[in-house]
Amino acid sequence: MSQIKAIIFDADDVLIIKPKRFSQCLEEDYGIKKSVTSDFFKKDFQNCLVGKSDLKKELEKHIKEWGWKGSVDELLAYWFKVENHINDRLVQFIEELKSMKIRCFMGTNNEIYRTKYLESEMFNSVFDKIFSSARLGCKKPETRFFEKVFAEISKNSKITKTEILFVDDDPENIDAAKSFGFQTFLYKAFPDFKQSVGIRKLYKQ
Repeated sequence: MSQIKAIIFDADDVLIIKPKRFSQCLEEDYGIKKSVTSDFFKKDFQNCLVGKSDLKKELEKHIKEWGWKGSVDELLAYWFKVENHINDRLVQFIEELKSMKIRCFMGTNNEIYRTKYLESEMFNSVFDKIFSSARLGCKKPETRFFEKVFAEISKNSKITKTEILFVDDDPENIDAAKSFGFQTFLYKAFPDFKQSVGIRKLYKQ
């Protein structure tokens, strides 16, 4: 295995450990059932994830039929707040990795407004760069996602694919990253990640 020089971390269920998802909170707090909102997330929201549609404009078409009484901005503020649960132990560990000259990135499937929230409110100054599907125009596990991320990371360095560790909780994304040439780690819990072969290798440098 090559020495790890950069790590790409997934956001949801890796860097962010949510006790409940937005749709569940919306149902419990406002009585808006998941059966009402699920169609939106399966269809219209997917275009928002790759920057083809604006989330605010798409939500504007649906919030009245959902029964949401406030504005779109108020809905987004509620959404982002209830999912703001940072994996503090992992973020603290990332600071250790950065002190060892390991470059750390986020690679996430997220639309543009939540991407900005992640950058400004949750992970300000934590990462060298946040790679978002909305900005890249493609999402994991598409090969184009990994191509664009690698092109950016390697732009001003001689880093190779095998020197990059990709950390995600989704086996499909892990398989795609591995096929692309990255080292990979399927994230389940922080202690397992810290004790992984790749991370132990870092400490031996």
